[in-house]
Amino acid sequence: MNGGEIIGLFGMMLLVGSWVPQTVETVKKRQCPLNLEFIIIYVTAASMLTAYSYIIRDWIFFTLNFLSAFQSAINMVVKLKEK
Repeated sequence: MNGGEIIGLFGMMLLVGSWVPQTVETVKKRQCPLNLEFIIIYVTAASMLTAYSYIIRDWIFFTLNFLSAFQSAINMVVKLKEK
């Protein structure tokens, strides 16, 4: 693993980790304070970037986007159930 991959790995962990507290809170409270339109755009964008990173075989970028899409999708499901 070269220096660029290490930086990418740490960036991925920080970015994915930033969603963890929000997702845990959403699941515990069964309420999502985030704007639904934001969540829909985020899930869509992260899913598209997941597909793109799979196509180009960038596994750090793939993992980042997959986990971000997954966590934000959890928030989206809870938000949709609120309505």
